Amino acid sequence: MKDLLDVHMHTLASGHAYNTIREMIAAGSKKGLALVGIADHAPAMPGSTHRFYFENLRIFDREVYGKEAGVELLMGVELNILNTTGKVDLEEKALHSVDYAIASLHDPCINPGTELDNTTAIMSAMWVPQVKIIGHPDNPRFPVDFDKIAKAAKERHVLLECNNSSYRPGGSRSGSRDLAKKMLQACKKYGTHVIMGSDAHIDLDVGNHALSEEVIREADFPEELVINSSPEKFKEWIRA
Repeated sequence: MKDLLDVHMHTLASGHAYNTIREMIAAGSKKGLALVGIADHAPAMPGSTHRFYFENLRIFDREVYGKEAGVELLMGVELNILNTTGKVDLEEKALHSVDYAIASLHDPCINPGTELDNTTAIMSAMWVPQVKIIGHPDNPRFPVDFDKIAKAAKERHVLLECNNSSYRPGGSRSGSRDLAKKMLQACKKYGTHVIMGSDAHIDLDVGNHALSEEVIREADFPEELVINSSPEKFKEWIRA
């Protein structure tokens, strides 16, 4: 499978990751990626940074830092979904400074609810204009209706993520791999695009989508619905 981009990675600013922005960009270049995206955790995540960090991303010269490493660079954010109305933990001013946003359910920021609660929370977050990706929607701690989520993602032009970190044996989201196959079947039904993300918190994991690729193959999921093959397609996606 052609794999040229990774836009879900974290730096020291997230509070529980271990490398700088430059180190993560360099790791992406070394892996042969054409495009990398930094998506640090938004402020509601314990230990993460202040909203000023994201508001100030308007001064960050993506072109200079990208050319230095020989890749294209985007600066995003991983938002925390805070309730069933889709409220997230950055206001409009900060969101105008990022290139894209991932929205995710994390149990330090929201208590897992019923399948209906979790599904409603994710679908509501899709209305936030900057949200282009739903992070690890196959997390067993937050059961959801994949049929509804895949249909809504198709209608609202949002990507569903195959999160490589979730599928790691012994990881914190045990059971995600089996749920991912159910998610992919629903995505296949509606023609919903997905994206592979490393969720790297250290430079060695940047661009690591090996487990995501395995899950996609096992689900017999169409490669043309996996956006990682084309940086141009992803950039068009987030501009749309």
